[in-house]
Amino acid sequence: MARVDSSDLAGFLAIAKHRSFKAASVELGVTPSALSHALRGVEERLGLRLLNRTTRSVALTEAGERLFARISPAFRDIDDALEDLNSFRGKPAGTLRINSARQSARLVLIPLITKFLKAYPDIRVDLATNDALVDVVSAGFDAGVRFGETIAADMIAVPIGPRHRFAVVGSPGYFKIHKQPVTPHDLRNLPCIRYRFSSGAMYRWEFERGGVELDIEVDGPLTLGDQDLMLDAALDGAGLAYVFEAQAEKLIAKRKLVRVLADWCPAYPGFFLYYPSRRQVPAALRAFIDHSRIK
Repeated sequence: MARVDSSDLAGFLAIAKHRSFKAASVELGVTPSALSHALRGVEERLGLRLLNRTTRSVALTEAGERLFARISPAFRDIDDALEDLNSFRGKPAGTLRINSARQSARLVLIPLITKFLKAYPDIRVDLATNDALVDVVSAGFDAGVRFGETIAADMIAVPIGPRHRFAVVGSPGYFKIHKQPVTPHDLRNLPCIRYRFSSGAMYRWEFERGGVELDIEVDGPLTLGDQDLMLDAALDGAGLAYVFEAQAEKLIAKRKLVRVLADWCPAYPGFFLYYPSRRQVPAALRAFIDHSRIK
């Protein structure tokens, strides 16, 4: 069997991790065509097909799955060994890759990152926003940011930013037609703007007061998968919206939106930065964790 270079295997790993030539090429800083040519050479030297490619998808063959499983830990060890060298630097350097939900990025992460980059000019941050739950390890991220209850149990989670509350809001025009709800149960008789997760599941609005917890399945003529759009639709009178308090507070103060059921919306722990426990923490991530901890 002809020799296969480690650089070619790194290309295969990137493609297998992202299931995309385009995403892998961005990570490695090469063109997709160059990456495709290199992989074809690897397959020819091995005499095995590692990937099944179509114009829309990339999938590992059985041989590709086995190779990926065997060499991934070795390359991870190499990355960790190189990361050890950061201890000889005066300041951490490198690229920090973070995956975050869009509202996490907007409400908490961007303000933290901008201050962090000023303090650590040798670090670059690559932030990807995706509302779906992402396996940060297999997707090649150093860390993720999500609401606390959505984090997998095998991750180390560090709270960042303040506690958050949700708010139920509607436009003044909406309440000229509909009565304000007194309890969360009243929402079942009112048109609401439903939120759909990227998985397709519908979010049940959560409330709590005096130790009583309620999950209300609301209904209404409009379903959206973006909280900013929900806020816009509420402003236009399409229904009641359930959004982060921080998103709506300025509009409430200007009386463009009316808040209801505030006594049923307690504060939650907020957002967490999470990362895998089984790997050495890269110096750039360690610096960001220390920078982001709630003082």
